[in-house]
Amino acid sequence: RMSQQTNKSVSEKMAQLGELVAWFESDEFALEDAIKKFREAEELAKSIENDLKNIKNDINVIKKRFDEV
Repeated sequence: RMSQQTNKSVSEKMAQLGELVAWFESDEFALEDAIKKFREAEELAKSIENDLKNIKNDINVIKKRFDEV
């Protein structure tokens, strides 16, 4: 399932995570589905965190290049 997340942008993942959070707060909440949705949200959050770390690393590399010039 993680490979499905890889092709999405951080913004798309954040939107999907927001939808999952909204589901927990909505009238559609069902305990039977909660664990599955929670795991999905947890996976999304980890994927977003990883993407943001990669973006930060890319920014640091670019910044170093500018500092060297």
